[in-house]
Amino acid sequence: MKVLLDTCVLYPTVMREVLLGVAAQGLFLPLWSERILGEWRRAAVKLGPEGPAQAEAEIAMITMQWPKAQVRPLNALLDRLWLPDTNDVHVLAAAIAGHADVILTMNAKDFPRGILAEEGLSRADPDSFLLGMHASAPDAVTEVVSRVHAEANRLSGAVWDRRKLMKKARLPRLGKALANGPDHAHE
Repeated sequence: MKVLLDTCVLYPTVMREVLLGVAAQGLFLPLWSERILGEWRRAAVKLGPEGPAQAEAEIAMITMQWPKAQVRPLNALLDRLWLPDTNDVHVLAAAIAGHADVILTMNAKDFPRGILAEEGLSRADPDSFLLGMHASAPDAVTEVVSRVHAEANRLSGAVWDRRKLMKKARLPRLGKALANGPDHAHE
């Protein structure tokens, strides 16, 4: 399955790390465009002076790991498409150009299901998407979340409750599913 990742799911670190960790397990193929990566770079300015450099390093790492993930929509495609927010047309165009099955975004209202269906696409939010991945491959998703959780603890110098970390990362249902699973004793 090919999944176009919108900027809003790439920029939050924990969410991105879980999504790309699951992709690295072979559960889906991530896609993005140069414009999506550019939006991530610009958003990273909010992190302070080191934000853009950090984003640039992370972007370099993911583009090396997935060299075929970057898609380039044609101008004719951009001109043909319409969405309620014209600033999101490039996301839809990238999904079409990459033959994606799903657009993963937090912005449901900007990607009406009817318009996406006309292009053979659907949309999902990261929490629902990852919950589905967990249902079909619980060990793989649990392993990824455990690694991300350990890294969050290491980087912050604190001990995060795994469910609270997932909630903060806007993945509350995944966090709940993991807390109810067999691995919850390792939180």
